[in-house]
Amino acid sequence: MRQGAPRQPSRPWPAPIRGAVMALCLWPLPQAGTSQTTQTAVSAEYDEPTRRYPHGVLGDYIEYGALVIHADGQKVTVRLPKDRVFEDLSPRLADLDGDEVPEIVTIESQAQTGAQLAIYDLTGKKIASTPHIGTRNRWLAPAGVDDLDGDGHVELAYVDRPHLAKTLRIWRYKDGTLIEIAALPGLTNHRIGEDFISGGLRDCGSTPELILASGDWRRIISVRYDGQSWQQSDLGPFTDRQSLEAARSC
Repeated sequence: MRQGAPRQPSRPWPAPIRGAVMALCLWPLPQAGTSQTTQTAVSAEYDEPTRRYPHGVLGDYIEYGALVIHADGQKVTVRLPKDRVFEDLSPRLADLDGDEVPEIVTIESQAQTGAQLAIYDLTGKKIASTPHIGTRNRWLAPAGVDDLDGDGHVELAYVDRPHLAKTLRIWRYKDGTLIEIAALPGLTNHRIGEDFISGGLRDCGSTPELILASGDWRRIISVRYDGQSWQQSDLGPFTDRQSLEAARSC
């Protein structure tokens, strides 16, 4: 596995691949001094590769010290303190509050307390985050962003320590805060050294589902909300990454 250069991108969210990948969308952003909106390109990428946090969970020892946001013709750089890095594949754009302006979802790790999910707005302000896992060299792997339970609020799902705890955690974004609403053990979506995250979101027009692997990597599991509780379904044997990708097809 390469240890001197960033991993190369091959596909966007919800299963992003390593590197300073730009996620590009068109979003209606308000113009200053008027209520009118216009379609404006919004993108984000990681920059300033660094080895100051040598965890190597994604296959090399390169992480990122900065997040660069491009919006409405402006460029904003978020530069982390020396004890933090973006231990991530690529930033994710998602409209979390329904205002038709995307937020940026990242994985941010601290030298002593490990990873957290951190959300930034287009000005570069961190507006919400989950708690850090609690110790260094502990990571999380995003699984999907959507209104997973049909309550009108967006949920963000990730696997907490996909190599150890193997717990799917689901957080609701509401009123500028993240509230944990579910913790489901025995699930994973990443193996140490892989420069990709397996599985992701499946939305076939009814209830969104999360596609993951069982904790022992033998079965493909879907997770969905049935209106009362979170249900898991066995979709068949796991054979390789492609079997999880096939399970995401409708």
